[in-house]
Amino acid sequence: MVPHDHDEITNESGVIRRISDHYLTPGPDGKRQISTMALQKSSGANGGMSVDLEQSILAAGDDVVTHVTSPQFLGSVKFVTGDLRQEELLVGYDPLPDNIHHGEVWGNLSKGKQRRLLKKAEWCVEIPNAIITAG
Repeated sequence: MVPHDHDEITNESGVIRRISDHYLTPGPDGKRQISTMALQKSSGANGGMSVDLEQSILAAGDDVVTHVTSPQFLGSVKFVTGDLRQEELLVGYDPLPDNIHHGEVWGNLSKGKQRRLLKKAEWCVEIPNAIITAG
């Protein structure tokens, strides 16, 4: 998929990243925290960060929590599309056969951007005994 930005995805829309146990590292006070690895792009020339588009899920009348939760993904975090675009990232639809609400976030996801985005993220589905980011 060629990186693109969809104007139909409003700046207020939620962009959800699913979190597996693999993305949790030891954090303060015995809690686990989400690693910046959770925001890495897929491999390939045009690889982006796979996400679920809350606006699409809601428009279909589906339940967001049910849609983004599975045995593989313990929880999920939500970003605001406008925050991603402020970091010069593109947010677009990229439907898959098994997930019509799939999207991608494309652009330079440097460690600095990953840290800034995690500080702005909120839980969509909270993982017990875990925090999004320290500090």
